[in-house]
Amino acid sequence: MKIWVDADACPVVIKEVLYKAAERTQVQLILVANTFFRVPRSPLIHFIHVRKGLDIADNEIANKVEQNDLVITADIPLAARVVERGGLALNPRGEVYTEDSIRERLSTRDFLDDLRASGVQTGGPSALSTRDKQAFANSLDQILTKYKNKA
Repeated sequence: MKIWVDADACPVVIKEVLYKAAERTQVQLILVANTFFRVPRSPLIHFIHVRKGLDIADNEIANKVEQNDLVITADIPLAARVVERGGLALNPRGEVYTEDSIRERLSTRDFLDDLRASGVQTGGPSALSTRDKQAFANSLDQILTKYKNKA
């Protein structure tokens, strides 16, 4: 298992949880972004810089993810591609995407896109809370524990 991170939109507090989890579990962590930022020095933590552009980072992740890899993303279309390839997708609020939840989320996303295109302001997601961070850490721990027990 590798953990891939759609890192441009991933909150810093979630990245910090991931850095610690990678070291604790000895699982490779790969952050993909089109902007540079520092990552801890570790043979387990890697940063891939991609050029700017629509879905460039998403495509990098989707093309490299393998079955049973975990992808951290809030991007619903990327999560759908990951699940389709046999990977796991987890959002920064701790929700594990499944085939069923992806269909529902894509439908909602498309509906909101249509509303925004017609001029309706739909607002964005709320700020990440302490409860969200804890839910993420708990979900991540469950996934990594399950993976380690299989290995």
